[in-house]
Amino acid sequence: MAENSVLEYETAPGNDYPQHEATYLGFIRLLKWAVAGNVIILILLAYFLG
Repeated sequence: MAENSVLEYETAPGNDYPQHEATYLGFIRLLKWAVAGNVIILILLAYFLG
């Protein structure tokens, strides 16, 4: 049978956490602009087609 080993949840060597955080913040910023753009489009559609 396979031996049960203890899992280690420490940070892996070589991870670039500042870059990960910058990418995440960029994604959140893009998501905010996309949602705002969709809301504006929906408002304009309701105004002109409603």
